[in-house]
This record gives sequence, structure tokens and C-alpha cells, in this order.
Amino acid sequence: MVRDDWVVGGDRRAAAADRIYAAAAELVLREGLDAFDIDTLAAKVHCSRATIYRHAGGKAQIRDAVLVRLATGITDKVRRAVAGLSGSERVITAITVALQQIRSDPLRRMMFAAGNSPDVRELHASPVLAHLAAELTGITDDDPQAAQWIVRVVVSLAHSPIANVRDERKALERFVAPAFDATAGADTTKQTTAPAPRTSTD
Repeated sequence: MVRDDWVVGGDRRAAAADRIYAAAAELVLREGLDAFDIDTLAAKVHCSRATIYRHAGGKAQIRDAVLVRLATGITDKVRRAVAGLSGSERVITAITVALQQIRSDPLRRMMFAAGNSPDVRELHASPVLAHLAAELTGITDDDPQAAQWIVRVVVSLAHSPIANVRDERKALERFVAPAFDATAGADTTKQTTAPAPRTSTD
């Protein structure tokens, strides 16, 4: 008698995790991150909660794995677009290309639709998105607030876009670029300004 196994063949652990992440991505795209829960996922893949935790981890781990899957195509395009750029030009280009990729893909666009928007707290709290934002915009690892702010900008504009692309670009150049120009200037000042020599009063 052939047993009806949940995962058949190959690397069972990897296959199980891949199946769970694929199902989780479908749920997130259809219902949003805020509606995602382990019980619904377990029912979708026909396994127990324990199996989910054993192969894929808890909700936060699964969320981050799903975000990486959804962001893969975006990050590849952004990396190519920002190659050779630095400072505010790199930041603005990274944000602009990321938004273009979100809006050009029906599944990603559906995720940010008005009636299906993700819980932004989930996205803002994701260390995966913060890490990607830091890498793609050239922000240093010792400035996590800047990376999280970039995530907030992208998520906000993906959910509530400005009327047209040209106006959106102008808004980014006016309100986002100066923050990173100022940061670059502060860093340069720190590196080039030496303390004044002490003078002896003897």
C-alpha cells in the first residue's frame, strides 16, 4: 500500500519549507500580512501547526521569507539601476525603481491595493526589508533609522501613490534627497575636521 505522504522525494526539509513559503506567499498576496496566521497556513497546506513551526519557523520567520520571495525581482532591478551611484542620487533612484517594480507586477500591486493593504507595522518591523533598504540605497549598517525610514517611504507611496510619476520624483527630490545630502555632508565634516591644536599658556 502506498502511503499518502505530505512531502514526497528529494530533500524533505527543504521541500516542506518551500511548500509552506509558497502557500504563505499566496495567502499574503490574497489577504494581506495582517490577516496571515499559522492556523490558516496549516489548513492550506494540510498539515499541523507543529509541522509549520518545525519546517518553516514562526510567523515572523515566515513573513520575512515571504517578503524575500516577493522582493527578489525588485532587488535585482534596483541593484542594476543604482550601480555606480552614491548619495541622494542612489537613494532616489532605488526608491523610484522599487516603486516601478511594485506597480508593474500584478501580484505585488494587488498586495498594496486599497482593500488588501498589508499591516504597515509588519513591514516597518521587518529586519529583512530594512537590510535590503540599507544595501540598495548605500546606507551604512550603523544607521538603522535611515533604513527603516526608506522602507516607510516606499510602503507609503506604494499604498498611496502621488498623482503622477513626475510629481512623485519631484517630491522625493525635495523631501527625501536633502536628508541624505545632509547626512553625507555631516559624515564628510567628521572625517575632514581635525581638532584645533592646544596652545600652551606656559
